[in-house]
Amino acid sequence: MSLLTIVKSNPRLKKFVHWLIVQPGRAAPRLWVKWFITPFIHKRGRGSVIRFYSRLDIFPFNHFELGAYSVIEDFAVINNGVGDIIIGHHTGIGLSNIMIGPVTLGNYVTMAQHVVLSGLNHGFEDVTVSTRLQKVITNQITVCDDVWIGANAVITAGVTIGKHSVIGAGSVVTKDIPEYCVAVGNPAKVIKKYNFDTATWERV
Repeated sequence: MSLLTIVKSNPRLKKFVHWLIVQPGRAAPRLWVKWFITPFIHKRGRGSVIRFYSRLDIFPFNHFELGAYSVIEDFAVINNGVGDIIIGHHTGIGLSNIMIGPVTLGNYVTMAQHVVLSGLNHGFEDVTVSTRLQKVITNQITVCDDVWIGANAVITAGVTIGKHSVIGAGSVVTKDIPEYCVAVGNPAKVIKKYNFDTATWERV
């Protein structure tokens, strides 16, 4: 039986280990985890850059990977507390982006400023209990290769954005966007699609 299985099967031990790793009342790991555990568990590709003022709430119990030559800019927040975060190579996480797992980004993804991707939702079904106290729900976000996401866009849980698509600034994406499309608005709708026969972006 693995150590992880032992911890998960014992509620009291699991609670104690969680207390050792997570700061009470915060969604951030303790400093000893950041300094002595995270650097040795999670993968960082060659030439990748994490700016000094970015905030990485990276926990050892979920996966985190930053691909080669990818950049996480200042004031970005990356949190894998409720789901894995995988970032491909040559991908740019813009200033003040927020990313809450489970999120997978492909290669050569470009994200402008203040973009939010959250694979997390709070349950609200039981009106006798505060939303804050209800069980969280997670749903995978996938952004495929070569996608460009404009400033202040929001990508909601469960969404997949297809290869080489563009999300306009300020858009709120609540449904999947096919590949080679331009989507804008709240909720985001496809307004253009690339036609390979004519080699042009055509209005939909």
